[in-house]
Parts: sequence; structure tokens; C-alpha cells
Amino acid sequence: MVVYTHGHHDSVLRSHNNRTVENSAAYLAEHLTGDVRLLDVGAGPGTITVDFASRVARVTATEIDADALSLSRNLAADRGVRNIDFAVEDVHALSFADDGFDIVHAHQVLQHVADPVQALREMRRVARPGGIVAARDADYAGFIWFPLLPELDDWLRLYRQAAQANGGEPDAGRRLLSWARAAGFTGIQVTASTWCYATEEERAWWGGMWADRILESALARQLTRDGLATQGELQRISDAWRAWAADGDGWYLVPHGEILCRV
Repeated sequence: MVVYTHGHHDSVLRSHNNRTVENSAAYLAEHLTGDVRLLDVGAGPGTITVDFASRVARVTATEIDADALSLSRNLAADRGVRNIDFAVEDVHALSFADDGFDIVHAHQVLQHVADPVQALREMRRVARPGGIVAARDADYAGFIWFPLLPELDDWLRLYRQAAQANGGEPDAGRRLLSWARAAGFTGIQVTASTWCYATEEERAWWGGMWADRILESALARQLTRDGLATQGELQRISDAWRAWAADGDGWYLVPHGEILCRV
């Protein structure tokens, strides 16, 4: 089972729509050649998926349900991209035949799944011999920011509680290597990369997005429904995000673990 803690509210998609191969899959870029067949697990709004499709022969995009899949399908249609197939899939039990893809990719997916080792086994199964399984995930325990606003500590604590209640692992980045080894991979290239937000424009985008997200997304509904936070507490966190965004000293770092596994 996969429970996506963030949901697909507009405040969430504002973050995801910024993602490209350059800022979210650079560790994989050199392998994106014209004859590649690529499976993109958990395509989300499809911005990375469509970028893949401009570089390789064929892409298959998956999501956990039809509504989530419609986001990438609609983006591809809007941009006139025709070399993407779409399928509703559970990464724990993919419906695809063995050895069907040259590259199997997942971005910010393994942190949300119930069994990331089984997910990687399935990703390995559908990759051809000599192919690549690639994954990149953030590591929430490594998030760093300034100024040190206590409400942002509360935000991180609440997010971790919600994600873990849904069966996820918010500190996935540091665990990718161990999960890949447990899934049977041996040829594993391990890297790390970051997102950093410090300019006025970046702070307004990141802080404003989270200010809305903590009030309006699936995460907000879960926190109030499960009694983890009151609406007033969430409002204080939202206000703190806006205060951080407005501060000229504001700085935020998001670390990611990356694995590139040869099959």
C-alpha cells in the first residue's frame, strides 16, 4: 500500500511542477540516450517525465490511481508529447513483464511506500539485464534552515509524525543504499545532491508554498483529523513560513540521497 502524505493539492503541485531532469535527476542524465525505454514510477505532475521524453525513445509513467496519473497525462497532452504511455500501478507489484525497460526511475517515491525493498525488487525485475534502476529521495532529518524559527521545528516534527503514521520513512535519503543492498543489488553508485533556497524569489516560492501547504493540503487534513495539531497551531506554522520567506537572511537546504544501480 502507498499513502501519499502530501496529496495533490495545488500548494503541493506548485513545488513538484518545478522539477526537471537538471534539478532533480542530474545523476541520471548521462544515461538518457535516444534509444532508451524508461519507466518513471510515481510520475506526479509529470514535469520530470516530460523532460525524460524529450531525451529518450519511450517513457512509461505510473501513478497510484487514475486521478494522480491524470496530472502527467494532461501535461503531456498540453505540451504535445506523444512518446509517453500511462499506467496505474503499485510499485510493490508492477504489472509489467520482466526485463522490459532500460531504465527504471523513481523520484521522491521510496520515502512514501510501505516496503521500499520490495519496491526496488520490482523495479529491478522489470529492468533489463545491464539496465539501470535509479532513485532519489530527500532526507528530512537533514533539512537545515536559518533563521532558527521554533515553528519550523514544529512543522518538521509534525510532518515526520504524519509520514510515519502513513507507513513512510521521511529520512529515506540516507537509507537508499541499504535498501538497494537488501533488494539484491551489488553494482550501486551512490551520490547526493541538494536543493538550496536563499534568493528573495526562491524564498517567496518555497516559503509561500509551505505556508499554504500546512493549511490546505492532505497533510493539513491528516494532522487535524488525527489530533496531532490544531488549526491554530497550523496557522502559526504558516505564519512562520511567511516570516522566513520575508527575511533577507533566510536560507534553506534540502539534502537528497541518490542511487544508480546496475541490474
